[in-house]
Amino acid sequence: MEIEPIKECSQTILAIHDVMDLFKGKWKMSIIACLCYKKMRYSELLREVKGISGRMLSKELKELEMNELITRNVLNTQPVAVEYEITEYGATLKNLTKTIAKWGLNHRRRIIGK
Repeated sequence: MEIEPIKECSQTILAIHDVMDLFKGKWKMSIIACLCYKKMRYSELLREVKGISGRMLSKELKELEMNELITRNVLNTQPVAVEYEITEYGATLKNLTKTIAKWGLNHRRRIIGK
């Protein structure tokens, strides 16, 4: 059964709005992109995601965990450390982060010639 073009457009827009709402701001995609490659401790993420404050990183990590995209693991170390890992569900975003990064690099070259 084929969906009417107008309905298909409105469903597409709704889905895009859902994604944009989930990833609002500039940090969540960067955090997801980092965690798609390896587990990271809080301090590693803070170093890797340039420009993010500790408070903002904590907030973004909580929201990503709430949306089942990452897991938070408390390590049995002294002092206690926390490690973050992409979930199986969150890993479905890996290709999207690669696509966005590739498009961004091409756009940067086109607009500013670098």
